[in-house]
Amino acid sequence: MLRTRGLALLLISASAASAGGCLYGFSGGGLPSGIKTVAVLPFENLTSEPAITQEITRAVREAVESRLGLRPAGEAQADAVVKGTIQRYEPDLPLSFTGGQSPEQGPSVTKRLVQITVNVQIINQREGKVIWERPGLTVQGEYDPNQEAAGRKKALDKLITEIVDGAQSQW
Repeated sequence: MLRTRGLALLLISASAASAGGCLYGFSGGGLPSGIKTVAVLPFENLTSEPAITQEITRAVREAVESRLGLRPAGEAQADAVVKGTIQRYEPDLPLSFTGGQSPEQGPSVTKRLVQITVNVQIINQREGKVIWERPGLTVQGEYDPNQEAAGRKKALDKLITEIVDGAQSQW
């Protein structure tokens, strides 16, 4: 009897909430609705690897345009600006080893790691405030010896995923 009454109360409460137009909702994510255009500025490079600037800037530009659906614009006209600094680029970190065939040979590296650290911001130019920022964002890409480009590509893919996911997670 008590169980039936509890169930009836629960059903009545649920019906009242739905009939009364429960105002509780869950929404959000993504950039503010007024952000339609973006300018991705060349990342400042504090490393000794000059080519990484173009690679990162191009990858970020393509990602925010295609994955966030923003149109490219010049810095002065853009609703949002993406800018950043490349803090560190480590292309040749040993990750795993195997023992050598003889004591004279020593161990050999079987996997290497590319590591990139950036500071990045997305700024709403219309309101003059930072929408999303991530200082010290570090990404890694594992690769076989003599395949550094493959490791760098993996690291860049992770970098753009972090930036896009970060921008989309704003409430």
